[in-house]
Amino acid sequence: MTGIKEIRDHIRSVEQTLKITSAMYLISSANLRKARGQLEEVLPYFRKIYDTIADILYCTPDLEHIYFDRRPNIPEAERKVGYLAITGDKGLAGAYNHNVLRMVEEHISRAGQPRLFVLGHMGRVYFAERGIPEAHSFGFSAQNPTMANARTISEYLVDQFQKGELDEIHLVYTDLVNPLEMQVRELRLLPLVRQDFPRKEREEHGYRRQVTYVPSEDAVLSNIIPGYVKGMIFGGMVESFCCEQNARMTAMQTANDNGKSMLKKLNLSYNQARQSAITQEITEIVGGSGLFHPTPGKVGSK
Repeated sequence: MTGIKEIRDHIRSVEQTLKITSAMYLISSANLRKARGQLEEVLPYFRKIYDTIADILYCTPDLEHIYFDRRPNIPEAERKVGYLAITGDKGLAGAYNHNVLRMVEEHISRAGQPRLFVLGHMGRVYFAERGIPEAHSFGFSAQNPTMANARTISEYLVDQFQKGELDEIHLVYTDLVNPLEMQVRELRLLPLVRQDFPRKEREEHGYRRQVTYVPSEDAVLSNIIPGYVKGMIFGGMVESFCCEQNARMTAMQTANDNGKSMLKKLNLSYNQARQSAITQEITEIVGGSGLFHPTPGKVGSK
């Protein structure tokens, strides 16, 4: 009977765990849809900024601007390179956090004078345990990517670049290629590279469109490039958040499948143990009642 009680307790424990993992799967699924909707709402705005930058660079091939200044006179060993790493606030998401942290460590080890900026509790704890300090702590949660948070981060990083406190700024995040594939990416935010803004010729109604930028192309770039950086950061935050939710959904689905498989085995063991206990009780009752005697023909009471 002790074995039956232990199996019954184990079954209840697995059932409670399944309730938790199923709830976490549903929550992650809802968060994923919500984050995707947020990104889709703002994509047209940032695509327009991208097209505007590409158009200005196409029309003014000789234009020099601070946000395109790669500062070639600074040696590699003296370059102050900032890395904005986006991780999660929680675990139970497979290798999601580990993959980002591993790439950041690799880049930091090669940089001359690295500056670390981290979003997400898991990343902050990881680097703190290894004695790698943050250059600046934003204190934002990775669970709620918002445009306001992206604006605060971009304004600080752009200001540091303008002041010369940072010579390069890189974003390390996870991109959701498809529901079955996630890829950690490293993206240069500043300085920008002209080759990253190709412009396609567009013919509209038989004539070539021309745009005049007021007061100047330089002034327009100074105003819209910080918005472009903000958009890239927000996109990285949302993509990373989506990847975290997707990874957690996969982990919880795997846990659900394993739990259901375990329940089948436990129920089988429970039924076998219960059947054995019932058989043993019947045997004891029959033996104690005197209905069974080894001598043939002697059935009943003495």
